[in-house]
Amino acid sequence: MTAKTVSFSIQTRGKGTYEITDAISQILRDSGVRTGIVTVFVQHTSASLVIYENADPSARVDLHAFFERLVPEGADYFIHTAEGPDDMPSHLRMVLTRTSEVIPVAQGALQLGTWQGVFLFEHRRAPHQRTVVVSVLGE
Repeated sequence: MTAKTVSFSIQTRGKGTYEITDAISQILRDSGVRTGIVTVFVQHTSASLVIYENADPSARVDLHAFFERLVPEGADYFIHTAEGPDDMPSHLRMVLTRTSEVIPVAQGALQLGTWQGVFLFEHRRAPHQRTVVVSVLGE
């Protein structure tokens, strides 16, 4: 049984989704694991991870617009606004999505569907450096 944990950083340009599938696949290849699981975790409370459509960028545009309507910035009922009007909405958006994903591995490859990719979902307007931790377990 092999276990390997690697972290990497991604520089965001502000709100949006950033595909990280290739970085995760490279970590898997480097591990030599052929059968097992990959766990991906983001170490932040204002960013999250999603497995989402990666073939048509308009699907991500719709996702972004949906979250803007679902958790609007500047709502008068938010108390936690220490870092600005996107502070509390970014935390709520993170809670509504996920901070980790587990993906099966077979024949040395992530078992994502044809149109699936793994994305870091940045919820803050300003650019941020985000850390993603990837653990590979298997043989």
